[in-house]
Amino acid sequence: MNITINKQGGKTLVVLDGRIDSSNSDRFQKDMAPLMEGDSPDIDIDCGGMTYTSSQGLRIFLLLQKSVMARKGKLVMRNMNSHVKEVFDITGFSNIITII
Repeated sequence: MNITINKQGGKTLVVLDGRIDSSNSDRFQKDMAPLMEGDSPDIDIDCGGMTYTSSQGLRIFLLLQKSVMARKGKLVMRNMNSHVKEVFDITGFSNIITII
């Protein structure tokens, strides 16, 4: 998994590439932790390169969403492939997180 994080204006842009699974979910959570506490609650995640997420990844996305909501921001996930989108739909995460 490769993660690129950039600040642009008042928004944080995140680009995900690869799989989120048990072998790298700890690193993914560490990389996302500053976004859960930062002063920029608006986060835009490009999922075009994300090929898979396990339940550990879903948990981290949920923590991120809760943090963003608590700070009156918005989390948007973009360019999700159909397989990953299906996981978000089945688990109900599509009802919690904005996916475009």
